[in-house]
Amino acid sequence: MEDAKQLSKRIIGKTVISKSGKRFGEVADIIFETKSGELIHLVLENPTPSVEKLNLERDSEDNILIPFSAVIAVGDMVVVSEEDII
Repeated sequence: MEDAKQLSKRIIGKTVISKSGKRFGEVADIIFETKSGELIHLVLENPTPSVEKLNLERDSEDNILIPFSAVIAVGDMVVVSEEDII
C-alpha cells in the first residue's frame, strides 16, 4: 500500500495523454480501494475536447474518470491506452 501512496503522489498534476499523443487533461486525484490500496481511477481536471467525446464514466461531481488499468506508462506524463478506456 505504501507503493501506491508514493505512486499517487508522483502522478497527481501530470498531463494525461493517449499513446497516439492526444492530450486528455491533468490528473486531479486518484480513486483507490481503501482495504487493498488498489488504484481504480484517475480523476481528470481541465479535460480537453478529445476526452469529452469519449463519453467516459463520471463521478458524482461530474469529473471524468479514467480506469487506472488503462495506464501504460508514467513518466513526465501519464500515458493511457485509448482502447482500454472506452
